[in-house]
Amino acid sequence: MQSPTLDFNRLEVLSLLGRGAKGVVFLVKDKEDDKQLALKVILREAIEKKKKTTKKDEYRRVSFEQEVLSRFDHPLFPSLHGVISTDKVIGYAIDYCPGKNLNSLRIMQSESMFSDEIIRFYAAELVLALEYLHNQGIVYRDLKPDNVMIQDNGHLMLVDFDLSTNLPPRTPSPSPSTATTPSPGRRKKRLFRFVSFCSSRISSEEESNSMRLSSSSSSTLAVSDSSGEKSNSFVGTEEYVAPEVITGGGHDFAVDWWSLGVVLYEMLYGTTPFRGSNRKETFFRILSKPPNLVGETTLLRDLIRRLLEKDPSRRISVEEIKGHEFFRGVDWEKVLLVSRPPYIPALDDGGDQSRDGNTKMDVENIVQEIFAARDEREKQKDDNSNADMKIKGGEWVKGLNNNNDLESDNNFLVF
Repeated sequence: MQSPTLDFNRLEVLSLLGRGAKGVVFLVKDKEDDKQLALKVILREAIEKKKKTTKKDEYRRVSFEQEVLSRFDHPLFPSLHGVISTDKVIGYAIDYCPGKNLNSLRIMQSESMFSDEIIRFYAAELVLALEYLHNQGIVYRDLKPDNVMIQDNGHLMLVDFDLSTNLPPRTPSPSPSTATTPSPGRRKKRLFRFVSFCSSRISSEEESNSMRLSSSSSSTLAVSDSSGEKSNSFVGTEEYVAPEVITGGGHDFAVDWWSLGVVLYEMLYGTTPFRGSNRKETFFRILSKPPNLVGETTLLRDLIRRLLEKDPSRRISVEEIKGHEFFRGVDWEKVLLVSRPPYIPALDDGGDQSRDGNTKMDVENIVQEIFAARDEREKQKDDNSNADMKIKGGEWVKGLNNNNDLESDNNFLVF
């Protein structure tokens, strides 16, 4: 599918939204239809440099992300509105989400934590989003609150697919306790309020009884979300990465359910479950420590515990997740039709608008400056740190069991 080409001249830059390991994101307005978009831009020179040093085709990764975006037709994923390409930068435009991301929304909450009812709604949408990806053969591999945006209607939107990969699509296993997931069009009318979604929750007495039932059956082996093939890439973000990625033995769709467990833990407790003072300590905890699920035994904590099963063959599968007692009463076909989610972002004008009239040069210059500053920071790194970043998956495991001589290194694990 050929992506439409965007002309800088039809875009008005409104503000800088953020910068990450792979690119810079701008808020722009398409002057032809007066629509705000998020424009992700990558310095072409940086891609060429990465290609020479890693012997990997970075253009292929960028093209893969654009190809994935062009395939989406789902309310929880962005549409690709066009691509840009100049001598200096390449990029693409997708839907803009004025509600920022799930991490920003969590920080706005009391004590930076969500209630179980709100977690239930967002967790249900994340389950549907990951199921949609997996059924297309896409392993996301970078689920974290920063990549979960809040749309103007209050529903979630998953973004950033540059670390995703293709595997043969998983074959859904129908279960009597699990409703089928719809493939709704973007224009479906949203029918009911969030309070109706939450009114299906069971009482505390029922919850206690159901908790005992859930715990008694938790020793049963889960059916792994696996197509039989695995990826050996060492990718992810360190606090959310699954054990099988660290050990380098190959991974599949189950890594996304691990990351979902980390995200739900963070929504409940305000922190990730395995965070250490540096990357090696974090990896040590991921490989060897159980999550510290402080508090009374609840259905949510049981779900998190089963998602954070270190053995991917025993980790809970999507059918079991949707049938878990935490989601009792949830009509999976109506989750995306909720008219009033927990939070509806206020309308904004995109911040201070660009005034110099030279949109093209603004974008290119800003991206060049940001990447130049990043290169300078890289040059100042210690040689040992630079060598540390190049270690392949599995090599991290050596020496971790002793937890000795852990180096101070807080960089994101993004390769």
